[in-house]
Amino acid sequence: MKYDHIVVGGGTAGCIMATRLAEDPERSVLLLEAGPDYPDFEQLPDSLKYGWGMLNLEARKAGGPFNWSFTGMATPQQQGPMPVPRGKAMGGTSAINGQTFIRGAPEDFDSWEAMGNHGWSYQECLPYFRNLETDEDYSGDFHGTDGPVPVRRHHRDTWPPAQEAFYQACIAAGHPDNPDLHEPDSTGVSLRAENNIDGVRMSMALAYLAPNRHRLNLTVKAGVHVIRILFSDNRATGLEVESGGESFIIEGNEIILSAGSVGSPQLLMLSGIGPAAHLAEFGIPVVTDSPGVGQNMRDHPNVTVKFTVKPGTYDDPNGMRALRLRFTATGSETPNDMILSPASMNTVIGEGEDPSHTVNCGLYLAAGRGELRLNSADPHDQPSMDYRYLEDPWDRERLREAVRKCVDFLNDPAYESVIEERTVPKDSDLASDQALDDWLLRSVSSSYHIAGTCKMGPASDEEAVVDHHLKVRGVEGLRVVDASIMPDVVRANTNVTTMMIAERAADFIKKGQ
Repeated sequence: MKYDHIVVGGGTAGCIMATRLAEDPERSVLLLEAGPDYPDFEQLPDSLKYGWGMLNLEARKAGGPFNWSFTGMATPQQQGPMPVPRGKAMGGTSAINGQTFIRGAPEDFDSWEAMGNHGWSYQECLPYFRNLETDEDYSGDFHGTDGPVPVRRHHRDTWPPAQEAFYQACIAAGHPDNPDLHEPDSTGVSLRAENNIDGVRMSMALAYLAPNRHRLNLTVKAGVHVIRILFSDNRATGLEVESGGESFIIEGNEIILSAGSVGSPQLLMLSGIGPAAHLAEFGIPVVTDSPGVGQNMRDHPNVTVKFTVKPGTYDDPNGMRALRLRFTATGSETPNDMILSPASMNTVIGEGEDPSHTVNCGLYLAAGRGELRLNSADPHDQPSMDYRYLEDPWDRERLREAVRKCVDFLNDPAYESVIEERTVPKDSDLASDQALDDWLLRSVSSSYHIAGTCKMGPASDEEAVVDHHLKVRGVEGLRVVDASIMPDVVRANTNVTTMMIAERAADFIKKGQ
């Protein structure tokens, strides 16, 4: 059988693409996912079903069945590799993430438009954000009320003491109370929206795919590893895949890569689309020389301030994260480029049984860029990811400010009844800019918001991999639809923006664009 559309990757974008395209009964759609699939909600493992606390950590545990367990290099000052968790199950990373549901800032999308990406301004993206959500707390021009993804917030009467203390410290420092991060120009301390309802993680496998599995024109296949894209001349015609120890050829009129910011550029390069000299290192025949594949790797560098709490202090066993502070770094020309986010115990990947409470300090519009490259021509060999965090002095300056602001918060009277001791960073790490920089370079890690490795841009941009309709430049019949197409990472967690990208891409296809 030859399908009209083959979607590679059953993650956030893939589930949405397959669902939306299959709404047209005249289209045949095949969705492929390398990880397992659980069509029956009752059979869904608890670590995927429930998204708070220790179960959330279990879902994305390194070496676990639902995590690709990629690693990358953060800085040369760090001794070991940095974990880069990516979901390996139907729902992709939306099945293992922290369920933060926050859009990028309006300026993010206006900047995409200004880069030459016609149709990607905030005003043009807003309807798609609204269409995908059902906001249980707010309505109006900037909120959706009947979309597939339910959204809620933890209101003040539910906050544990450490969250309340953070809020009071923000207000005392002069930051405004801003209940709704989805309003334009929002800044200050805000409620964290999330796609978790009564403890259930509303992954895109549940929100989009589950209600549409009955469609006869939608075929869903799990446990399928895509080896490479097949071409006739410069047109994509199908895929070579592995499943159950056997190899197969699948034909399609259009191939849609939704394998994520790691998988999509890797698969392009393995298939002959990428920097020609790099492909030649591994004897990969070049279909089209695309220098930008794997370049422009963006993320949100993050460091964690830790403290212990006084004995008997109430904590939420589910690891609630109710709040975040969005603010602008001193001297920054880009508003709201910084975020502080208090977490509860055991909510940071890799912390294990460490009982520390944490506040994550994130740089949400970094100047630096990383690079993703192949390690070999073997599709089972993970690519190399060099994040090059904090190479730019401006990035270090802003993150220093965020850490010092966080430390000041912990010294606020609001924390007096909560905090026992700040454990990280130590006073010696805060003694000078150089000492703090040294600590940052040793400690910085990913927010797991990798983006940009298949950059969207005009033909004049040599690094542009896809055009504004997300078609891969230099070939026909091939699109990339996931976070990798972002020209720059948005000033927010990336999941909601990825949902919007998929909604837009499906609309492009339906309109014949």
